[in-house]
Amino acid sequence: MWKNRYIFANQLIIKHKSIMSKFDDCIETYKKEFDKLGVSYKEDLLIKVAKGCGPSIYSADASKVSSSDDAELKRVKDNFLMGKLGCPDGQKLDDAINAVIDKFGKSNRNKYRAMFYYMLTVHFKKEAVYA
Repeated sequence: MWKNRYIFANQLIIKHKSIMSKFDDCIETYKKEFDKLGVSYKEDLLIKVAKGCGPSIYSADASKVSSSDDAELKRVKDNFLMGKLGCPDGQKLDDAINAVIDKFGKSNRNKYRAMFYYMLTVHFKKEAVYA
């Protein structure tokens, strides 16, 4: 009887760790990518931005921003910059998106959404949105 409870408790602990590690794995990936790019970051803000992205960070397609897709960039502008950060529409938003794309490198296929949003948040000094 005690043996069964011990096995069950261990299974719960293992399951709990594996759920938590998916998010941690994403954060580690972002940190490594920031280091490769030579971009400094604040880990606590990065975690908050990643959490704000929700389950999209776990999807291979949704976790990345396609800089060659104009509709995708419009969604970033409309939903994130204007919707989440409250930035007014204008050329400054397009310029900021292009600056972030340049930081990643246009040919870089790993433009992770959480990192992209992080850089835009810092660019517009909107860290308080995630406070």
